[in-house]
Amino acid sequence: MKKVFAKTSNVTEFVSAMNRLHGRQDGIPGMSLLYGEPGLGKTRTCLWWCAQNNGAFIRTKKLMNGRWLLEEIVGELGEAPQRRISDIFRQAVERLLERPTTLFIDEADYLAHDARVIETLRDLHDTTGSPIVLIGMDQADKKLLRFKHLYDRFGEIVKFQTLTQADVKSIADQMCDVKLSDDAVHYIHSQANRFRRVVVHLYKAEAIARANSLKEIKAEHLSGVKK
Repeated sequence: MKKVFAKTSNVTEFVSAMNRLHGRQDGIPGMSLLYGEPGLGKTRTCLWWCAQNNGAFIRTKKLMNGRWLLEEIVGELGEAPQRRISDIFRQAVERLLERPTTLFIDEADYLAHDARVIETLRDLHDTTGSPIVLIGMDQADKKLLRFKHLYDRFGEIVKFQTLTQADVKSIADQMCDVKLSDDAVHYIHSQANRFRRVVVHLYKAEAIARANSLKEIKAEHLSGVKK
């Protein structure tokens, strides 16, 4: 399996949204929501974007409060958090003003139980103008909708969809070390429409090809049913 970042239609839509977010005019909000079911590549896509564009990626925790979140943000921005929460917030603001950075907040669903944490993110955005992207599960948009002041600041909302057959073929072409026939691509798509599961099937295809010295994998090789 090639160690590359495979681009899908979801990734293309996300990149377009990020380009619009960073090219927005004054007065246009700079927060974004990326959400969708597990296994579609949301986190992986954001980590790839961060690596290309020097973003800061923060993984939230179930028990995270406002102070803990600010400490994580400041740490990702290269600072040692100070003791008082007001000073930590000031650190984050000064660092973002000095060197604007896009913040990615993963598992944002965890934060929906605490309005103060949500408002802290809104304050950071309003004070610094730095883009902030919240990443959540399939119902994240509904959970965050009750925070009207936050939701109004989502200049971009992107929902990752399950993969199309064209996506599966694209992933195979970019990542797989063995050629897949069209019916093999169709078979994999019939079995998996999420990135993680598609990759599992591609590993299987490569293993079958190695074991049987095959240059091309067909559906019958994957299903075990010869036609």
